[in-house]
Amino acid sequence: MRIYNFLKLSLVFLSLVPMAECSATSFYSIKKNTAEISKGPINKSHLNFITSPNPVSIADNAPRIIATGNRNYCPGTSLRIVTDVSITNSDITDTGTEAIYIQISSGYVNGQDLIQIANPTLHPTIISSWDIASGKLKLYSPTGADVLYSDFVKAIKDIEFSNSSASPSGIRNFSITMGEANYLPRNGHYYLYFPNLGINWTAAKTAAETSTYYGLQGYLATITAADEAKISGEQAAGAGWIGGSDAETEGVWKWVTGPENGTVFWNGAVNGSSPNFAFWNSNEPNNSNGIEHYAHITAPGIGTPGSWNDLQLNGDPTGNYQPKGYIVEYGGMPGDPTLEIATSTTITILQITGTTPASRCDSGTITLQATASNGTVNWYDANSGGTLLATGNTYTTPFLTATTTYYVDAGCATSRTAVTATINTIPTITATNSPVSRCGAGTVTLEATASTGSINWYSTLTGSTIIGTGTSLTIPDVTQNTMYYAEAINNGCTNGNRVSVEVTIYTPPVVMDQELTLCKSSTLTLDAQIPNMIYLWSTGETTSTITVSTSGIYTVNVTSLTPENCTSRKKITVVEHTTPEINTIDVNGTTVVIYLIKSEDYFEYSVDGINYQSSNVFFNVSSGLQTAYVREVNSCGADSKTFVVLIAPKFFTPNNDSYNDVWEIKGLINYPGAEVTIFDRYGKLITKLSATNQSWNGTFNKNLMPASDYWYVLKIDNTRPVMKGHFSLKR
Repeated sequence: MRIYNFLKLSLVFLSLVPMAECSATSFYSIKKNTAEISKGPINKSHLNFITSPNPVSIADNAPRIIATGNRNYCPGTSLRIVTDVSITNSDITDTGTEAIYIQISSGYVNGQDLIQIANPTLHPTIISSWDIASGKLKLYSPTGADVLYSDFVKAIKDIEFSNSSASPSGIRNFSITMGEANYLPRNGHYYLYFPNLGINWTAAKTAAETSTYYGLQGYLATITAADEAKISGEQAAGAGWIGGSDAETEGVWKWVTGPENGTVFWNGAVNGSSPNFAFWNSNEPNNSNGIEHYAHITAPGIGTPGSWNDLQLNGDPTGNYQPKGYIVEYGGMPGDPTLEIATSTTITILQITGTTPASRCDSGTITLQATASNGTVNWYDANSGGTLLATGNTYTTPFLTATTTYYVDAGCATSRTAVTATINTIPTITATNSPVSRCGAGTVTLEATASTGSINWYSTLTGSTIIGTGTSLTIPDVTQNTMYYAEAINNGCTNGNRVSVEVTIYTPPVVMDQELTLCKSSTLTLDAQIPNMIYLWSTGETTSTITVSTSGIYTVNVTSLTPENCTSRKKITVVEHTTPEINTIDVNGTTVVIYLIKSEDYFEYSVDGINYQSSNVFFNVSSGLQTAYVREVNSCGADSKTFVVLIAPKFFTPNNDSYNDVWEIKGLINYPGAEVTIFDRYGKLITKLSATNQSWNGTFNKNLMPASDYWYVLKIDNTRPVMKGHFSLKR
């Protein structure tokens, strides 16, 4: 096999360079490097003397590998990934190869899944290396020599899968590939990452399209499904260009390579839409600076693993957005040969994917359901061991009188899932606090007890509107007698009987507060004013009336008889009023002011004993002897005192017509010591008036005095000031 490869490579190399240039050293270099070439394509990582960054294919009869053994996996165990495998080649000289790759091509869970040779000592010609990032196991020679296909077959049969999780799930596809490319069994395509620092998108597209893989035409990868994105991006060796672009129409992203050439997979920018599969990184595609028209799988550690960014043709010169290479996809092109250089098997992790517990009201049978990822659902009566009761997706229990738990597995007895058949007891209302009463409108709390479960409250005997739940229900602002209903319910089970809870609203006694007057040094009777009640006064007395002799605030609780027992509190304010006493009376002309020793708002005043007023000032009081009156408004005493109003007339007309014939000061008779002297305009004394001589008739020595102004001086006594004024005599 080594000689065969050497001859083929020599022919390829000699076709590229003049024969004269092939020295012994050149042949040695060729021979030396052929030891690093597998039966797959050659790229610059394989041939260090080929300067082109593009892969070069080898025309050869491809080997054929076939594996069988789709199997079910039980958690916590290890399982061979194949039951049988064979590797053949029509070229009888091709008996071995350098390496074979086994990859968990779909469903891979990094950090949990593992594939490895179970008994490595049994395979001395083979060593293995596990790439946890890509989920790929490489089998190869420890010496670099080709390994016989027969040895690879034995090793592949000894490879086992395990998962470290206590509850793994899903399906794992394993691709077994003769070449290094990642193989996706779903579509039969191969994906190979070519590192090439700084290569631009156009150059990468050209390089991809000039490469082949066992006769398959290469192209920049077109990613149309999630598993394809995972194996070509997240599980690939690095980041690089893929075949998407919006260079033709801004915002309309198409695949422009491979079989999907012309297919639109994205419309718009960051918030665009995806008519087909797209896997942009967050906030992409953003078309920064208006020149980012080419799709690129992000560098490791940048956003979502394996997702896409839009970059300009050359990317950035350095950093995370500098192109690191490109991803070539093989398969699906017209004229591609049918290859069997890869095969696959599937392991389905046996697990119960869903259960449907069930319940019923009261005793009886119950039908439970369960579904499995694969295999048959087994029903048991215990979490481990126990009796196998039935198989299938449904199980009907025997007649049950109590809740019972059953257990199911999908063929793995070590991992059973509980499924419960619940018997719900039909509940009843065992007690209520009916009747509920209160005095006056307000809030009431209803209470009920159920034998089990909870309670629904209703405002009607029938109907579905629930107004509350729980053992108590508070109803605000109840104004009248009302009926409510409680119904016991236990997980949807009820006996259909609603128990009434009656609410009765009693009217409390209607009382009115009072303010009463207590006359000083007397007593006052206080009355609750509602008969046939229970009374409790703040004084401790329990009669409907009490007698008090002091002012203050008194209360009485008035309670209606059973069953109402409603209490209202009446407040009576007792105010003590004093008896009024007149101090002085001030007379100024016809204006009179009555002054008391102590004034109160509850005193009233009068100067005629009939008409009373709250003001102590009176106007236009008639002259003569008068009496001032003052009383307390509630008849708690009164006082009176006489006074005289003296009025000096402004003129008089002594013409004997019986009107104003004399000039006199009325009321003077009440002041025996009073004296009035009258003068003419020249100061001549004309006459003197007194209590015994009260008026002047306009004569002097029986002679008529002329019409003119005259002056008077009034002296009542030695305690009062002299009053002076003038008046007119008219003829």
